[in-house]
Amino acid sequence: MITRVAGIRVGHATDLEGITGCTVVLPPPGTIASGSVRGGAPGTRETDLLRPGTLVEEVHAVLLSGGSAFGLAAADGVVRWLEERGIGFDAGVARVPIVPAAILFDLGVGDPARRPGPEEGYAACEAAGEEVQEGSVGAGTGATVAKSAGPERGVKGGVGTASAEEDGVIVGALAVVNALGEIVEDDGTVIAGPREASAEVTGIQGSLPMPITPPVDPPGGRPPDPGMNTTLVVVATDARLNKERAHLLSLAGHEGLTRAIRPAHTLWDGDAVFTLATGTAEAAQPLVERLASDAVAEAIRRAVRLASSLGGVPSASGETG
Repeated sequence: MITRVAGIRVGHATDLEGITGCTVVLPPPGTIASGSVRGGAPGTRETDLLRPGTLVEEVHAVLLSGGSAFGLAAADGVVRWLEERGIGFDAGVARVPIVPAAILFDLGVGDPARRPGPEEGYAACEAAGEEVQEGSVGAGTGATVAKSAGPERGVKGGVGTASAEEDGVIVGALAVVNALGEIVEDDGTVIAGPREASAEVTGIQGSLPMPITPPVDPPGGRPPDPGMNTTLVVVATDARLNKERAHLLSLAGHEGLTRAIRPAHTLWDGDAVFTLATGTAEAAQPLVERLASDAVAEAIRRAVRLASSLGGVPSASGETG
């Protein structure tokens, strides 16, 4: 789990009736952060300050949320929770919590009027701990994948986490997978692809996967709807990194996306990778980047394998509910 990195905690707020939710990652004090956003349809908050050369180096939480742009309001609850505990950037007259956030579109799966807001963000902080629930929870509750042939042919996505360790350094990843593309193994084996329009879903070895490369042209030539797909990732490491190295780590995290999602970073995705470096171990940059790519790819695959069917969208195992 990403929480193998000492001091990292994760919490979910899950709305199974609205089929939406949010997820918060809380780092220990002094954590250096950066990030990178790719694709043509992002929805974010406080991401400009993650760029190298900007003033603030430390963040106090990262929020991932469903609810499309409405879900960015959940960050207000995270800010309130942190402020109540005196956590934030010391601006003299106040401590200002720094909470980068990113959202995904899940309004078409559950009740579009139910979106995570400040109360859900606060609740996710209250629930944060070292155990990380995976699958159809938190920000991944309403996530779907493999929608190149239309959202009605998609498969359930969700939340996954994984970690890798070598030479005394740990890199963990948490992924919320709501991608346009299909989910694949490194050798190209399809884990979840667009479902056949008229086929009964029978599981991974049956009629579920229908690989399309590149999967961007649905029947009739209508392009995918913009802004309805996104994979959100948090990479955490105990390596000692400055902000520039943390930014390079986020780029390596995107390499993990391209290994597990075919295609990633499309015009219709708003893929984002946030990086957190707690700074308790020394490690060479190439090693940390390789571990990040491995952890992100595995977290994405786990998110889809462990997701449960919701809102009539089948899971990758063929379950429908």
